[in-house]
Amino acid sequence: MAEFVADYGLFLAELVTLAAIVLVVVLLVIANARRGGDREGLTIKHLNEQMEQTAKQLKRVLLPKDEFKREAKAADKIRKDRKRARTKDARRKRVFVIDFKGDIRASATASLREEVSAILNVAQDGDEVLLRLENPGGAVHEHGLAASQLLRLKARRVRLIVAVDKVAASGGYLMACVADRLLAAPFAIVGSIGVIAQLPNFHRLLEEKGVDFEQITAGRFKRTLTLFGENTDEGREKLKQELEDVHGLFKAQIAAARPQVDLERVGSGEHWYGTQALELKLVDELRTSDDYLLEASAERDLYHLAFKRRRSLAERLLGGVETVLGRFAL
Repeated sequence: MAEFVADYGLFLAELVTLAAIVLVVVLLVIANARRGGDREGLTIKHLNEQMEQTAKQLKRVLLPKDEFKREAKAADKIRKDRKRARTKDARRKRVFVIDFKGDIRASATASLREEVSAILNVAQDGDEVLLRLENPGGAVHEHGLAASQLLRLKARRVRLIVAVDKVAASGGYLMACVADRLLAAPFAIVGSIGVIAQLPNFHRLLEEKGVDFEQITAGRFKRTLTLFGENTDEGREKLKQELEDVHGLFKAQIAAARPQVDLERVGSGEHWYGTQALELKLVDELRTSDDYLLEASAERDLYHLAFKRRRSLAERLLGGVETVLGRFAL
């Protein structure tokens, strides 16, 4: 009896925990909706003004009052001159800043295509795009589409700079390599030019339990490997060939975009840090995106673009689950 009570108490505890998690997820989704977090549209920030405001706040604290007033007056004049220049033909050149934070499904591609389209509608001679890329890789076709969005900029002769502050590996490097200039922080992870497929197989377990698995296909290689059926050497060999084909396409894109790279050396699936990647010519310069923008702000207008798309209820729920798990992870 005591054992039954203990088991029942444990079951109730698990049920209460699950209910609490579901409640938290629902509350997060509702709170996000009330904040207007899922409104679709493009937001634009003038980064020069943001930088100037930050510098002004710091100078207000550090400089003597008279000196601060002189600095502020001079900065206001420069700001007004720039504003007038933007209304004339002799405007300053611009840098459009966009971000891409990757996941396995490259879900940010939906926003990227909107941002690229917006830029192409207004870009003029001399304008540039800086993509701040953080992407460890994932599904081949999804990342291939993301790379194709960036190639739209090059096709219209809009100079593309990609800055990798943390990671651009595998599918992330598939995107990064198309840049006209590729920057990386010294300890950014770059490369991983390879393809992988892995899955568990439960065939022996099902066989031991007396469970049959039926799979009917039309086409010899409609399915190469399976989770539940018995895999064959022929199927394994076919999947291996498919991976080799994708690897060949991956290397072909790098060869077209960066012919200076020794693909025999870097196409092994290994990754490197920024300093090593520079030696291997996988990147062009060791530099963070912050350094680039700070220098560019002296001569160019910087605009940050971010397109936020409306997520479905399922996506919002999954996002809530990830938030909860992230908060309670050890």
